[in-house]
Amino acid sequence: MPSGWRGRAVIAPLVLALGAAVLSGCASSFAFGSTTPGGAIVAVGAENQYADVIQAVGGKYVQVSAVMSNPNTDPHTFEASPSTGRLINAARLVVQNGLGYDTFMNTIENAVPDSGRTVIVVQKLLGLPDSTPNPHLWYQPGTMAAVAIAIAADLAEIQPGHAAYFRVHAAMFTESLGRLTSAIAAFRASYPGIPVATTEPVADYLLQAAGADNLTPWAFQADIMNGTDPSAQDVAAQRSLFTRHKVRVLLYNRQVTDSLTESFIALARANRIPVVGVYETMPAPGYHYLSWMLAEVRDLRAAVASQTSSEHL
Repeated sequence: MPSGWRGRAVIAPLVLALGAAVLSGCASSFAFGSTTPGGAIVAVGAENQYADVIQAVGGKYVQVSAVMSNPNTDPHTFEASPSTGRLINAARLVVQNGLGYDTFMNTIENAVPDSGRTVIVVQKLLGLPDSTPNPHLWYQPGTMAAVAIAIAADLAEIQPGHAAYFRVHAAMFTESLGRLTSAIAAFRASYPGIPVATTEPVADYLLQAAGADNLTPWAFQADIMNGTDPSAQDVAAQRSLFTRHKVRVLLYNRQVTDSLTESFIALARANRIPVVGVYETMPAPGYHYLSWMLAEVRDLRAAVASQTSSEHL
């Protein structure tokens, strides 16, 4: 990963439970790599979008928690707390992103290695090298189908008696993603090569799938993502996208803004270019992975079709 990766910064530790799981109880109630007293498999998603897929596949046979669930904070600056460690160490199944996005997970797992814990690293699942520049893998349309299949296989290893249940639920989840594929294809057909700008590459995989032409220099996106100052040349190039009306929409990471990104948001508005806020962490409650991604595509379409800004889900 780039040396300026924002994960070096520190914010107050925050660990939130997903759905009905209560973090304060589940992390301390079970031994390493355990099941609940009722037999449910204790599972953790480093990010709540992955926890959501675990829940979709595991259903009634899993008790799932998410480490990062707050859509109002910068995920890159997360610092694990002792309660995070207890949560992860209690899990039989862990799903994490990789690519330097959630390295705190590796630190905890290495500190208390447990042969009973199964860890799915999405980067490795997709066969991506460490040099992959964009870590926001959940915005890539095919990612979560692969994750669901892997989760079903690993849950079946843990509880073979429920293997058919896990396979069926993984298939149901994967089939449901057809709605997202269709929405992306419809946008691509309606607005081929639509020029857009971004502040950082949060939704770049989705934009690529939708056939959009992201005119923001990659170096600028990477600098903003990594918390470093973009070059004067890249800043000027970014400004010209709005002042010369070269783009139809600006997408920005609404979880991470500073004076520079706010200046571009203001510049886009001043030039009557709609602004769309995208999320790194799944907005919760109220959304699941599919409804979240569909909402992002919907907002992109509204921006292009009717110049409607959508800065919050």
